[in-house]
Amino acid sequence: MSNKNKSDAILEVQNLSKIFDLTQAPWLAAMTGRKRTLLPAVDGVTFSIPKGKTFGLVGESGSGKSTVARMTVGLTRPSDGEITYEGKRVTAPGGGPGIGRGQLQMIFQDPIASLNPRWRVVDIIREAFRIKSNLSEQDKIKRAGELLDQVGLTAADGEKFPHEFSGGQRQRISIARALASEPEFLVCDEPTSALDVSVQAQILNLMRELQDELGLTYLFISHDLAVVSHMSDVVGVMYLGRLVEVAPKEQLFTAAQHPYTRMLLEAIPRLDLEGQEREDVVGEVANPLNRPTGCHYHPRCPFANKRCRKEDPTLVIDGQVSVACHGVDEARLPPWNLPVSA
Repeated sequence: MSNKNKSDAILEVQNLSKIFDLTQAPWLAAMTGRKRTLLPAVDGVTFSIPKGKTFGLVGESGSGKSTVARMTVGLTRPSDGEITYEGKRVTAPGGGPGIGRGQLQMIFQDPIASLNPRWRVVDIIREAFRIKSNLSEQDKIKRAGELLDQVGLTAADGEKFPHEFSGGQRQRISIARALASEPEFLVCDEPTSALDVSVQAQILNLMRELQDELGLTYLFISHDLAVVSHMSDVVGVMYLGRLVEVAPKEQLFTAAQHPYTRMLLEAIPRLDLEGQEREDVVGEVANPLNRPTGCHYHPRCPFANKRCRKEDPTLVIDGQVSVACHGVDEARLPPWNLPVSA
């Protein structure tokens, strides 16, 4: 987890877990005693994010990143653990009151799917003002135009429908809508993965500018390590629902410790290392319904031993770095360093 003082943290995630019940007709299974099908999507995740910073969460598909994102904004209820924002509970097992939704907003991966195709853009943003009942309709229209200007569009664009925009422009609309409630915290779930590379850079630069201008805090979810490197202050690496390494960006990208993190970094194409051998991603993520015993990563790890196959590693904190790996704990992994790009 992030090792900042808790007094610095605007968001704290403690022992967060989510188990989905995939049983068909669960009521019948309960009556007959038939075994239920349970999917542990997130397993004991803990981290904190200081105000104004970006915590990047990275991992392969199926690692649980998006489930963490949805739990953070209250769209999915956790099975265990707790999320607090400025000391107030967001969501917790069993329901109960949480903070207002306006304080935490989310930018989704697919902007066209998250925007109502039947509404004009100005109405999409006006709807986001519903928690600000003191604004008149005229004020809402004016403010919607200001937000569109802020994200690189124009107030006149508010009269158009989502299908009249490009993918990058639709994501700008999504950002404007997220900013309508004046949040301090944004959860960004793969916000550029559906965009062309050139457009990705524009959106990422816009998000950095807005963060500096408005003092925003981000939880940034991505499978793209280059994007995470550009956006994040601290990076958490997830594998099969667990955090396996958390470190400041500079340290993680040049001196990663966990074998899984090393593998992901070595697989990134690098122009400055052209002609040199690089490691491909080895193996596939295990079936989450039939997880390996011990360390979940051991079937793919070249350094696994008997202990790794039998005993779960815990996340051990060493300064600003946290790693869950028996090999690191026993100091039996070879030295590793990824050269810094020129």
